[in-house]
Amino acid sequence: MSLDNVELMQGAGRIIVFDTETTGMNDGAGGIHVGHRVIEIGCIELINRRPTGRTYHVYIKPDRLVDPEAIAVHGITDAFLQDKPSFSSIADEFIAFINGAELVAHNASFDTSFIDHEFRLLNKGLPETKEICKITDTLAIAKKLFPGKRNNLDALCNRYGIDNTHRTLHGALLDAEILADVYLFMTGGQTKLNLSQDSANAQGSGVRRVAASRAPLKVVQATDDELKAHDERLGIVGNALWQVH
Repeated sequence: MSLDNVELMQGAGRIIVFDTETTGMNDGAGGIHVGHRVIEIGCIELINRRPTGRTYHVYIKPDRLVDPEAIAVHGITDAFLQDKPSFSSIADEFIAFINGAELVAHNASFDTSFIDHEFRLLNKGLPETKEICKITDTLAIAKKLFPGKRNNLDALCNRYGIDNTHRTLHGALLDAEILADVYLFMTGGQTKLNLSQDSANAQGSGVRRVAASRAPLKVVQATDDELKAHDERLGIVGNALWQVH
């Protein structure tokens, strides 16, 4: 996708659901990203809450080895990344894809902290992700909807009946696709509630709703003999309103 096309879509309900995979996580002093790098980015584009089919997906060669614990999670090895581009070579196209959109991620601070760390390493004075996009954290939404419960991606898929059986390992694009479904379920509840209330009200009032797309009703015209018999019957009633035709 060109930068021009992306810019045209900004402000048109454009959402980018995204995820990253990394070389590992820092468990010492400082941020979780310290000493580690992004090795995969996956993005799914939604316009007006509908998937457009446009994606951004890239593997990135870091300047360090991937931790064995991280390989066990996502299966991305050092050998696989040997011929992949560096973050500096994909930074502009990635920024162009997300620029101005609402960026949706699960535990968003994890992903954005790694992306911001990569921006700083470029030493180009790039702004932080939150200055490029509006950030929406689906984990924060899930904690409000389901307080005290497990709210990782697998738990949310089970809760909403989303098939994630093909997710044996983490992957940025696959997880972004699954998260897009989760996000739409979590943020579409009010619409479903309204539809249920409409249905209940219709049944209570004895109104039977029909689909607007139904086929037109067939109009059967009376024959001359039927009209004559009708007039004779009304003549018996006398001065009937229905005789005005």
